[in-house]
Amino acid sequence: MTSLTENRDKIQTHKQKAGQLVAQMTLKEKIHQMVHAAPAIERLDVKAYNWWNEGLHGVARAGTATIFPQAIGLAATFDEDLLEEVADAIATETRSKFNMQQRYGDTDIYKGLTLWAPNVNIFRDPRWGRGHETYGEDPHLTARLAVRFINGLQGDDENYLKTAACAKHFAVHSGPEDIRHSFNAVVSDRDLHETYLPAFKACVQEARVEAVMGAYNRTNDEPCCGSELLLEQILRGAWGFDGHVVSDCWAIRDFHLHHKVTANEVESVALAVKHGCDLNCGSLFLFLEAAIEQGLVTEKQIDTAVTRLFTTRMKLGLFDDPADVPFSSIGYTETDSPAMKELNLKAARESLVLLKNDGLLPLDKSKVRTVGVIGPNANNRRALVGNYEGTASRYVTPLEGIQDYLGDDARVLYSEGCHLFQDKVGGLAAAGDRSAEARGVCAESDVVIVCLGLDSGLEGEEGDMGNAFASGDKPDLKLPGMQEELLRIAHESGKPVILALLSGSALAVNYADEHIPAVIQAWYPGAQGGRALAEAIFGDISPSGKLPVTFYRTSEELPAFTDYSMKNRTYRYMSGEALYPFGFGLTYGEVEIEAAALDTDRVTQSGVAASIRLVNRGDRACREIVQAYVKADRAGTPNPQLKAFRSVELEAGSSAEIELILPFEAFALCGFDGSSSVETGSYTVHIGTSQPDRRSAELTGQTPKAFTLQAEA
Repeated sequence: MTSLTENRDKIQTHKQKAGQLVAQMTLKEKIHQMVHAAPAIERLDVKAYNWWNEGLHGVARAGTATIFPQAIGLAATFDEDLLEEVADAIATETRSKFNMQQRYGDTDIYKGLTLWAPNVNIFRDPRWGRGHETYGEDPHLTARLAVRFINGLQGDDENYLKTAACAKHFAVHSGPEDIRHSFNAVVSDRDLHETYLPAFKACVQEARVEAVMGAYNRTNDEPCCGSELLLEQILRGAWGFDGHVVSDCWAIRDFHLHHKVTANEVESVALAVKHGCDLNCGSLFLFLEAAIEQGLVTEKQIDTAVTRLFTTRMKLGLFDDPADVPFSSIGYTETDSPAMKELNLKAARESLVLLKNDGLLPLDKSKVRTVGVIGPNANNRRALVGNYEGTASRYVTPLEGIQDYLGDDARVLYSEGCHLFQDKVGGLAAAGDRSAEARGVCAESDVVIVCLGLDSGLEGEEGDMGNAFASGDKPDLKLPGMQEELLRIAHESGKPVILALLSGSALAVNYADEHIPAVIQAWYPGAQGGRALAEAIFGDISPSGKLPVTFYRTSEELPAFTDYSMKNRTYRYMSGEALYPFGFGLTYGEVEIEAAALDTDRVTQSGVAASIRLVNRGDRACREIVQAYVKADRAGTPNPQLKAFRSVELEAGSSAEIELILPFEAFALCGFDGSSSVETGSYTVHIGTSQPDRRSAELTGQTPKAFTLQAEA
């Protein structure tokens, strides 16, 4: 079937119908359609429509919906097929709820078909509070997952979009949150085009994303929602973007209030529309009437913007007979269905990353009689869901997952152990008021599972309700409050200890790496997360995720948070050694790359094909991620960079043969002017189940296979 994004004739029909409708509107009516809460125009049979809806990892903020793992957890799966499957499920639930809401005349916020997801900003600094909304620190991984996520959201119907996706926040945005409304992200042309833009480009040119959202900050002095460089020259010019641009919420007022690049509201809205921002999340665009009166904007520019907006609504089938729109028949019972719960559990299972295992895992259920579960995230629902979340019909915390899994076969003892970030749980108590209880639980237990980390109250968006400190950003990479002290209590009890980290970002868990025999990074694993964690701990499944971010040893080795240069940031440019590297993750299997070969020793225009044979020499089935990294063998170039990956399922003792394709562009790097080229010289391709760095080899006991190729101009 031809997808709508490829059906140019149908898109042209939608555009023509949109233009004809807009031509019948008054200027005031058109302007009111450019704010997110667009009112009805009854004389033209235009219903009210609220553009603001969220679908980052499930339908958000509109009642019951499936809460999948947070985006960073989905990234840890390194599974493109799963990302598309999850996104398709989100689109199904969006349509399911929309169809029901329309029947009852509910056109409120979070009730539309325009989903402001995915977030494809690069998670360049682990202190950034919104990093868990992203797919991590690598442009290639982010691009590949984002393209498939958008494909899932928008569907493959030849006439209509299932939902409309939106790539955000364009561009060069990753904190700090507390100054985002006034911050100027200064970035070189090389870093702009080599790191910050590739995922957006893939969203536009490959996935044909319907919308792009601008960022709050300035980039190189221009506010992103009114940037000539970003919106005109790059997005619509070089990339040929044909959808609509939406501002981040209330970002237009920042132009004059905080960025100080305009004098007032009228100048701000004129700057945004002039450079191609079509939709205002907020209401400031109502000043466009004054902007036209003052000659700062033309009505033709308004017509262009509104036509783009109604083209999107036409693509969604909102002006056609529901009988002609296949997604209009999706019933409400598709939301939160058994199939959705099972897919959610699958995603949670694949997102778990085993960071350390000295042989303790998996536990043998028959050999434990009492299991201690301690820690502030053991029974914390907020640590399941991250932000931009819906409401689950049932939540399974780690404690509940372990209780459900063990049933009557073993006793489960529980202590909160400590507050998530304060020094006590009880308001009138002394510091450490749950320490004795935690010691008691450890003393009575055969094994202790410690659940630590963060939740969306500690890392998130500036201004979020309940953000406890640092405006959503982390002040450092340490476990907050008394969490490390609690971990020491567990270790000093002499009992075997498993650490489960629930967080949306990297933490410097150096003590755990030195002293705790097993460590699992569980992210914000969604409403089924506790069940998946229990299955992994007791060996029903093998953890198989890989880190989409670098785990550093300390924040002191990082550049200033406000420095947007990529020097010494992320695995691609860092000079030090990671605690746990990007791309790393253990399994219960024993998978090796038995053989690998390239089809050429030259970098050709048609790319390079790698043939790989894997074998699982272990006695457990598992999933493994084959990864290919490319290094230009000359001074001043990045470390080996991920350029291809594939998820492979292997039964115990089985083997598999796969192929990875490295396109010609995989060998390209950007010059100082931002232009991309493949230079003459030598390149090394590394193929394995991790990065080719020393620390990954130390942790996995394996070294990726290396191949040298030559490129000629």
